[in-house]
Amino acid sequence: MLSENLKVVGLPSTEELACSDDIPVDNEDQNFLPNILLFLLTSIWATRTDWFFGVDMAIYHTTGANARVPIVPDGFLSLGVDRKKGGKSRRSYAVWEENEVVPILTLEMVSHSPGSEYDEKLEIYRKLGVLYYIIYNPEYWQRDRHQPFEIYKLVDKNYQLQIGEPHWMPEVGLGIGRHQGVIGGIGQEFLSWYDEQGNRYLTAEEKAEKFAQHLRSLGIDPDNLPGNP
Repeated sequence: MLSENLKVVGLPSTEELACSDDIPVDNEDQNFLPNILLFLLTSIWATRTDWFFGVDMAIYHTTGANARVPIVPDGFLSLGVDRKKGGKSRRSYAVWEENEVVPILTLEMVSHSPGSEYDEKLEIYRKLGVLYYIIYNPEYWQRDRHQPFEIYKLVDKNYQLQIGEPHWMPEVGLGIGRHQGVIGGIGQEFLSWYDEQGNRYLTAEEKAEKFAQHLRSLGIDPDNLPGNP
């Protein structure tokens, strides 16, 4: 643990620090897919206030050479922190301002420009102590000689590649995996959360369609319910 004096005097406040690394994402999925995971969590954990999921947000830490140089995953999850820090939205995530809570999960999505996901970033997350590191590489996995979807777990201070998908993460209380589906009328592969039995948590759109199908099975037209305009 850092001393209270070091926390106050030696380290910058998130008010002073950049919210990201200002490097634009090079495809829409790098922002879109992590946000799907975030939106799902707001439903799955609707009654919980002890978690935070950041998308393209800077994580500042003291395990590197310079505490002002962040690591910016495409997505990350922290448990045991407030959804809103001091009632306000975070600009960035500084470990020393979060009671030393390190993200339990980080997500990196590989793009056409290799971004050191399998070496430099992996080593940063290892030193930081991130328990689960997920690399999603649906398009360039053959180029990189890896699998399209890999989950690494920190075991004895080193990352070990996990097997099985969806993969259950007991420390998180969720599983994660890939799914081919339709969002906003467009079919594509996306990442999703799963329960311990391997059942996928549905999006709001899917829940509405499932309910509509149930009504149709009962002979009820969901488009002509009382009260519908």
